[in-house]
Amino acid sequence: MNNLNYLENLVQELKDDKVYRKLPINYGPIQGVINLNGKEVINLSSNNYLGLANHPRLKKAAIEAVEKYGVGAGSVRTIVGNQDLLEELETVLAEFKEEEAVTCFQSGFNCNMGTIQAIVQKGDLIISDELNHASIIDGIRLSRADKKIYRHSDMDHLEEILKSERNNYNNVLIITDGVFSMDGDLAKLPEIVKLAKKYNALTYVDDAHGSGVLGRSGRGTVDYFNLHGQVDFIIGTLSKAIGVVGGYVASKKIVKEWLLHRGRPLLFSTALPPSATAAT
Repeated sequence: MNNLNYLENLVQELKDDKVYRKLPINYGPIQGVINLNGKEVINLSSNNYLGLANHPRLKKAAIEAVEKYGVGAGSVRTIVGNQDLLEELETVLAEFKEEEAVTCFQSGFNCNMGTIQAIVQKGDLIISDELNHASIIDGIRLSRADKKIYRHSDMDHLEEILKSERNNYNNVLIITDGVFSMDGDLAKLPEIVKLAKKYNALTYVDDAHGSGVLGRSGRGTVDYFNLHGQVDFIIGTLSKAIGVVGGYVASKKIVKEWLLHRGRPLLFSTALPPSATAAT
């Protein structure tokens, strides 16, 4: 008997429901016109918003880094994978985001999962917007904290939850996307910050789609609303507007110290390749 029959049945259900997926093949760089499955098409689907993935300066920096450092970091950051390029990148990003410190992860998905599961625990509560990204949802699941979901950008519903639940938990963390990836609408960040202060809650903004797009020189949603120093955790990605790969959390220095001990992707997965770090 084939022990994988159950998967065959599940895949067949996908086909029957007409949601079965096949990967398209792109035969070239991500740009305005691409060769997809052998056909030339206009590309309106990538997240290479500013075209930086193909910028000559970024490509040159990546090539030079490969020549000097090789193609891979060769280790996790806590052993010998923490190259000087990565330290320099974190310093530059912290200055850019106007925060005390930045910690880089291998991807934005890893960053959300690794950060959320490290900063809250059993006995805490996470309150999350219903349209938050899948990486946030997975991070919440890994955290062992309790969770409540508020209706999308519904500040009255958010306050209802805060009012009824705040006194039942040690720490409360409000999580929202900065720019929501499916519809492109902005979080009501000033109102969220105001409620967080009122109910002594922490704030966490996944600004993957706001970084490089909103705010002064692309500093993101927090900068756009002039809320520097009022959001506890700011997540950014290097794979969208920046055009490379990776993710980061901008926050206080103590957060970086803690993540270097409890951020599991940092501890158990090889660091960013030097080509990506240099290009960023």
